Amino acid sequence: MTIKSYAVIGGGGSFGIHTSKYLLEQPEVERVVSVGRNLARPEPFTLNVGKDDPRYSYHAYHITYEMDLLLELLDKEQPEVIVNYAAQGEGAVSWKHSWRFFETNSMALAKFSEELMKRDWMKRFIQIGTSEMYGSVEHAAKEDEPIKPSSPYAASKVAFDMYLMSVHKFLNFPMNVIRPSNAYCPGQLLHRVIPKAVVLGLKGEKLPLHGGGRAEKSYIHATDLARAIHLVANKAPMGKIYNAGPKEPTSIRRVVELTADALGIPFDQLCEVTADRLGQDSRYWLDSTAIKEDVGWEPEITWEQGLADMVNWGKTYFDELKTWPTDYTLRA
Repeated sequence: MTIKSYAVIGGGGSFGIHTSKYLLEQPEVERVVSVGRNLARPEPFTLNVGKDDPRYSYHAYHITYEMDLLLELLDKEQPEVIVNYAAQGEGAVSWKHSWRFFETNSMALAKFSEELMKRDWMKRFIQIGTSEMYGSVEHAAKEDEPIKPSSPYAASKVAFDMYLMSVHKFLNFPMNVIRPSNAYCPGQLLHRVIPKAVVLGLKGEKLPLHGGGRAEKSYIHATDLARAIHLVANKAPMGKIYNAGPKEPTSIRRVVELTADALGIPFDQLCEVTADRLGQDSRYWLDSTAIKEDVGWEPEITWEQGLADMVNWGKTYFDELKTWPTDYTLRA
C-alpha cells in the first residue's frame, strides 16, 4: 500500500521541517499535517517549507498539555502514518529538571499512543528514537545492543521505546522505531555544533570546542533521515526497530575542521578548546545493516554536500542568524 497522508508531530523543529519538505516532494503524497509546540519560527528556521502548498498545514499544539486539541485535529485529518519527533531533547541539559524529560518523552507519548490505539484510521506510528540510548560504544551498535543510557534524556527515550515494543507484541500496535545518529540541516537551532560553527565562523567569532572535540559522533543530513522515514513508512515490516546512521563515526574536532574548510577559514580561527560537557559519551556509532537490508536505505549526502548546504543557509540568512541565541533554553 502506498502511503498518501502523514502527520509529523514535533514538526516545528528542523528535522520535522525537513521531513515535511521531503514528503511533499514525493509525487504520491497528498497531505502532510505538521504539529509543533510553538508557533512557526521565522523563515531562517522554517525555510518556507509548505508555504502556499495546499497539501500542507502547520498547527501549534503541545502534546503534553493540549493533547485533546491535537487528537481533535488528527481525527479530522486522519493521517495514515504518524511520525513522532516530539520530545524534550538535549542530553547535556537533562540533569536538571530531569522529570520534564520523562513527562514528555515517556508519559505523554504513552498516553498519546494509547489514544491512537482507539483510532482505526492510523496505519503506522513511527517513533524517532535516539542513538544515545546505547551509550558510548567501542563498536557499531546493532538494534539488540544492551541499552546503556548515560543521561536522563536518553533514559526517558528508552522508556517509550520499551513501551512501544510491548504494545506491539501484545496489542498489535502498528509501530516502528528509527534510532538515527546525530542529524544536521539548514534551519537547525544554533546551540547545535554545526549550525553554531557556521554562524560563528561567518561572524568572525570562535566556537567553544568542548574537550577539544575528542568525542566521536555519527552524523547524517536530515534529508537522509527523512528518506529513511519515507522508506520505513512504505516498506518496513511492522514492529521492527532500525538504526539509521553512517558507516563510521566522526570526531567533533574533525566536524569542525570540515566546517572550517567549507567556510574557507583556518581551523584555529573557528574554535577554542573548553572543558568537556557533563556526561559526554566518547563515541556514538550505529550498525545500520537492518534498515539497508529491509528497505534499501543508506546515507547519500556527503560531508562536502551537507556542509556546503549549511554554509549557503548561513550566508542567505546571516542578517537574521547573527543575533539569534546560541544557547539552549529548556522549555516545558
